[in-house]
Amino acid sequence: MPVEIAVQRRILLVLAAAQVLGGVGVAGAIAVSSLVASRLSGSEAVGGLAQTSTVLGAAAGSFAVARVAGRAGRRPALCLGYGVASVGGAGAVVAVSVGSAPALLVALLLVGAATAAGLAARFAATDLAAPDRRARALSMIVWATTVGAVAGPNLAAPVQAVAGGLGLEPATGPYLLCTGAFAVAALGTWVGLRPDPLLAARAAAGPEPGRPPRAPEVRAALLSSPAALLGLGAIIVGHLLMVGLMSMTPVHMDHGGATLAVVGLVISLHVAGMYALSPLFGWLADRAGRPRVLALAAVLLLASGILCSLSGPADTGLLAAGLVFLGLGWSGGLVAGSALLSESVPVRVRTGVQGLADVAMNVSGAVGSISAGLVFAGTSYAVLGVVAAVLAVPYLVAAASAGLRVRPAT
Repeated sequence: MPVEIAVQRRILLVLAAAQVLGGVGVAGAIAVSSLVASRLSGSEAVGGLAQTSTVLGAAAGSFAVARVAGRAGRRPALCLGYGVASVGGAGAVVAVSVGSAPALLVALLLVGAATAAGLAARFAATDLAAPDRRARALSMIVWATTVGAVAGPNLAAPVQAVAGGLGLEPATGPYLLCTGAFAVAALGTWVGLRPDPLLAARAAAGPEPGRPPRAPEVRAALLSSPAALLGLGAIIVGHLLMVGLMSMTPVHMDHGGATLAVVGLVISLHVAGMYALSPLFGWLADRAGRPRVLALAAVLLLASGILCSLSGPADTGLLAAGLVFLGLGWSGGLVAGSALLSESVPVRVRTGVQGLADVAMNVSGAVGSISAGLVFAGTSYAVLGVVAAVLAVPYLVAAASAGLRVRPAT
């Protein structure tokens, strides 16, 4: 086996292992944080801020992780993200122990850094990947999130029992879990991510100016590349629609009297759509081209909006189909869009552009959640589905018209 292939495989294994641990921590914390914050504060509104805190922390963390990567490489950047999140998990343990909802919200801001590290890891997978395997490499890291996303919530009850056995408040259990998971992810990344894939890619690309690129240079590189903008659009639109529709579906189903078990099944199918088939989208993106997969993702998002608009509160089958299509559309857009974005700008500004993309992705998620709540409250879930379908159309046109005209930058 050539040395380069062996190195890339080892890097992917390290990144995937850290992704699993990070996913366990993030999913476990998110699964209980709204409820814990509500109980500590006595307010459902404060409970809703728990998710917002994590999203805002992820947005800020994405900026910091990208900045460190641009200056020092992927290894210290990812370690920073997981390390800060571990501190946040420990802070959450303290906050719950003393019964402080404000302190918990602050701690969850730091926990969001793990999401930023997980997003950055998918880009790290492409640094040393062969051009015809970049999307597949990226998709394997996205797929690894499946394990953590499924395992994290299911570990919430057992770790609460463990915390109680240690004499702690049982609700601290999930935060103890994420503290340890993030710490191990940081340590494993520091030890195992050698050589640093970004630094190795830069060395292979040849000498470059000593100073890091400034923000105007990063923005100029992004705005001057239609292919990069197409990839960024996929990430933003997919996440906006995914968060918007997904966040309101449980409320819509509750209006029809659906049990928690039924709601949980629909959301589980949605999560499976988000992650389980990402390697397939990676393979398609490498074989058929990024724009074609982006057009397919837009079609899936359009179909999701239509199905959701036709689904009444008790139409579990239609809602499940709509949410599966929603997850698949998000997955295809994230995988192909991220690969296209990364390869369409020069190596020198790549981490800056990637950081901007992750910040925009997290902000679009927050906008999607807030906007969907307003649309749902003011009109109906059917109207929300129509809005989602309409928003998917311009991107479908852009991706379909791009065809094979987009080419990666050198």
